[in-house]
Amino acid sequence: MKSFLVIGLGRFGKHLCTSLMDQNAEVMAVDSDEEQVDAIAGHVTKAQIGDCTREDVLRSLGPANFDACFVCMGTDFQSSLETTSLLAELGAKMVISKAGTRIQEKFLLKNGATEVVYPEREMAVKLARRMTSGKIADYLEITDDVSLFQIECFDAWRGKTIADLNFRKKYNANIVAIKKGESILMPVPDYRFDKTEEIMVICNKTDMNKLLKRG
Repeated sequence: MKSFLVIGLGRFGKHLCTSLMDQNAEVMAVDSDEEQVDAIAGHVTKAQIGDCTREDVLRSLGPANFDACFVCMGTDFQSSLETTSLLAELGAKMVISKAGTRIQEKFLLKNGATEVVYPEREMAVKLARRMTSGKIADYLEITDDVSLFQIECFDAWRGKTIADLNFRKKYNANIVAIKKGESILMPVPDYRFDKTEEIMVICNKTDMNKLLKRG
């Protein structure tokens, strides 16, 4: 069973704790605010009050024993930076820190973060893309340029096969799966679209924009 240390129990930190628990992980949640700790205590493996900018407090938690340590102090960047640096110094295997700007990301990466996340920005970008495209049900960013898109089937594709559409050549995109109801199907060239499915497509964002316009 994997174990995680989550430092900072704002909205992101709390959701992260409960999501990790849902995946049957062990979670140690820490915050300097007693009310925040009390609120999460019944939903995690262990919760503790502590100021993680202090080396003695952080050392007592044994950060090297966790599979990953999350720093979720979104509103206090100085504390986030100090905690990230201390975790790295104390031998944490992986330090994932929350940031709000690119500059914060650079400082965090230079001071021990293994990875930096932007939960608010990522959610805003995802929502904006879904609401403006009309056809994108969801997407997962893989790199800065390439994403996995879940799109609705176009009317023009109905009754045609993947081979008929010459999909890969026409759109410079790959169909990696087809979601039909609760079933996930692996794509084959003679699969015939009937407008009731959603299609998992991997491609860069420029090609996806072209696909959405061409249909």
